[in-house]
Amino acid sequence: MSIKYNPKVIEHFKNPHNQGVIENPDAEALVGSPACGDQIAIYLKINNDVIEDIKFESYGCASNIATASIVTDLAKGKTLEEALSIKWTEAVQELGGLPPVKYHCSVLAVDGLRAAIKDYLRKTGRLPEEELSSDLVREELYHVIYPPQGLDIVSLKRVKYIGVDDGKVRIEISFAHDDPYLQEIIDEIKEKVSDLPGVKDIEVVNQGRGDL
Repeated sequence: MSIKYNPKVIEHFKNPHNQGVIENPDAEALVGSPACGDQIAIYLKINNDVIEDIKFESYGCASNIATASIVTDLAKGKTLEEALSIKWTEAVQELGGLPPVKYHCSVLAVDGLRAAIKDYLRKTGRLPEEELSSDLVREELYHVIYPPQGLDIVSLKRVKYIGVDDGKVRIEISFAHDDPYLQEIIDEIKEKVSDLPGVKDIEVVNQGRGDL
């Protein structure tokens, strides 16, 4: 089944803004996974905590490119604090909408921007150490989108339990065993949680009921 995009998404896909690489950037980040098919690299030039220039490289579909284009537009010229407040829903709105199965692309673009800003804050000694906790894990899970509904798995009450013990993270979710998106969800959970400080092992267990 083909995916229908609106004219603004198609325009950003065919003529993306801010595409390319910044030589000697002040910060950079690569997010996503080749296994899932989507990756975004973000490069920043920062002056007095303002994003003076921003570029991206995209390895993925039309939505991946279009959302990276719009997110870099939204971030350019903003302070780091303002850019950190950009939400994936804002990117979708600016594009005039996306098919729900592609919402994860806007999440990835925003995650890339935040990762690049954190890289800069880390380099300048302004990123406080975060202690691994169930709350920290839950915040990451708000960025895991269930494609058929276009909402995150926490808001959909698909996350039933989060446990953290000496760097070992256990997450229990509730999806039907034959859900076609189950493995994709599990892979994305592991990908996002693995980047948290202090994570030694991740176990994702599906309860298999799929009821809410």
